[in-house]
Amino acid sequence: MKFAFNVSLKNIRRRPFRSAALGALVMLLTICLFLGAEVILSLQGGLDAYRSRLGADVIVTPSSASAHGSVDDIFLQGITGNYYMSEKDIKKAADTDGVQSISRQFYLTSAKAGCCSARVQIIGFEPETDFSVLPWIKESYSGEIRNGDIVVGSEISVPSDRQIKFYGKKYNVAAILGKTGTGLDNAVFTGYDTIKEMARSAADIISRKEFSGVNIDNTASALLIRVKDGYDPQTVADDINIHITKVQAKASKSMISGLSDGLSGISGIIAVLVGAVWVFCFIIMLMVFALLSNERKKEFAVFRIIGASGKMLTAVMAGETAVLCLAGSAAGLLVSVPLCFPLSDMIHSSLSLPLLMPDGAVLAALCAGAAVIPLITGVLISLASAVRITKAETGLLLREGA
Repeated sequence: MKFAFNVSLKNIRRRPFRSAALGALVMLLTICLFLGAEVILSLQGGLDAYRSRLGADVIVTPSSASAHGSVDDIFLQGITGNYYMSEKDIKKAADTDGVQSISRQFYLTSAKAGCCSARVQIIGFEPETDFSVLPWIKESYSGEIRNGDIVVGSEISVPSDRQIKFYGKKYNVAAILGKTGTGLDNAVFTGYDTIKEMARSAADIISRKEFSGVNIDNTASALLIRVKDGYDPQTVADDINIHITKVQAKASKSMISGLSDGLSGISGIIAVLVGAVWVFCFIIMLMVFALLSNERKKEFAVFRIIGASGKMLTAVMAGETAVLCLAGSAAGLLVSVPLCFPLSDMIHSSLSLPLLMPDGAVLAALCAGAAVIPLITGVLISLASAVRITKAETGLLLREGA
């Protein structure tokens, strides 16, 4: 086997152009396989994270929020805005038939002025009633969120002193949340008492028409609702929309369903493209090995005359192919692994889709798969070509190669 491997390496060096062409073909296949699989898994991971972070069956926002975007856009893209519903509307929503529990959220957009460290969406939640934010926080922080503490999304830069200023006051960063691939990664979360304090500071520092006539103590920007068993969330949402004119309610399952359909369509297109590239490369490799087999008939005949067995010649061809496939796959991974990060960011920003990259173990498995598939494909094709040649008579091979 060592002799066969040495011959394989010499053959590769003897035909550098042919070797480079085969390696480039494998590199292309590896890039497509890795990036295609990574994007599909990232889209699915983003959808799963989005589903788990919503937590509610129905989401209610004031009608004025539509000026900033749909409910889907607000939660997916983290669109900033200040919009509030009255205490009367909150009570009506809570009294709607089928509502089991309700939790308020208060949104406040920080300013670009010197009073704030960054322009982000600040989300205040009620720890006593919350069933959406707290489970997420507990994944990375087991302590208590005290008054004056904030929790930030994974994309927000945290200073070394863990203090971020909003409207002239500094707040302590208690924890950094895990990545979701949605606009929530650029949001700040805090308790209701803290965000009411922020809102009062904002009203004092900057004239905001959104605060005109708003009782900060008894208002909300969004209501997260869980419905009772046996009730359909869409029916509850429709009931709220009919009886409360100044709010818009949407069942979270419809948001997820629409998003899932869109992601499935994109994932399907990517899968088809990857499959088409694989078939294209497979056909090209078949043609190349067929041509190489005909070209090397005389070479193989000479080996047979000097005593090389058919098994050894098969090992030579398989060794050449394995080396070229491994080299091509390595080059493909060196190109595609660094590309997967900017590619994911580009898809997330341009298509406004939740996208969460797989963890290191999954990426390592993708690398292995993207390398093994071209290797197996190439070796099987080369073995088939080698077996066909070695079964032919030596004299016939010499005459054909003459």
